[in-house]
Amino acid sequence: MLSSDRQRRLLQHLRQRGSGNVTELADALGVSASTVRRDLHEMNQRGLLTRVHGGASVLESDLEPVLSSRETEHAEQKRRIGEAAAAKVSPGSTILITGGTTTEAMLPYLGGIENLTVLTNGLNIVYQLARYPDIAVVVLGGVLRHEEMSLLGPIAEQVLLEFHVDAVFSGAFGIDANAGLSGINVAEAGTDRRMLQSAQTLVVLVDSSKFNRRGPVRLAASEQISCLITDVDAPADALTALRGKGVDVITC
Repeated sequence: MLSSDRQRRLLQHLRQRGSGNVTELADALGVSASTVRRDLHEMNQRGLLTRVHGGASVLESDLEPVLSSRETEHAEQKRRIGEAAAAKVSPGSTILITGGTTTEAMLPYLGGIENLTVLTNGLNIVYQLARYPDIAVVVLGGVLRHEEMSLLGPIAEQVLLEFHVDAVFSGAFGIDANAGLSGINVAEAGTDRRMLQSAQTLVVLVDSSKFNRRGPVRLAASEQISCLITDVDAPADALTALRGKGVDVITC
């Protein structure tokens, strides 16, 4: 196993459990305790975790999610979706992650991906990525939409023009095979559309509650979606219809 892959798995294990001892981590990864100790020392030096006697921990108490009103809805589904989404991120890539609690769920699994640059308009995304000093974070400027803690407007759209984005990872208010992705905020629609169009690869993260639901604003046609990641409770007919539109559908 490559060092980067091993350290990524260590971070995932610690983020999911809060802490772990060397023996437990070595057993989980199938490596020696000395290897784990060496990785933990290096990751501590990089600020990815806190080294404690006999193991390591990550602190959650000082980095509570900003969008607390929605964070607990479909939490387990979002966790699985986030993990699957992070697995599609390549080392050395530049990705855009839109604001939201579903996209936020992929962040714990990004630690350890080498030379990663993340663009975002979501302050909750920025807040959570502050714990990963190895990830270069670019905040799209603009006007703050307080209830969503997101930035929008021509400033954000202008900043996007300065970057080559490999892939966009986005949530949505609703998804329908015929109507595509939809939102509910008219003022934010222009920025949302510009972000979704900033890369040829668009990965959409939605839990099963978002299917066959349409908001008043159309953000992207189904044909624009490269990959859809959702949970196993998503309606089968909707998934079949999306596959018929050329969408790669992943359930988890």
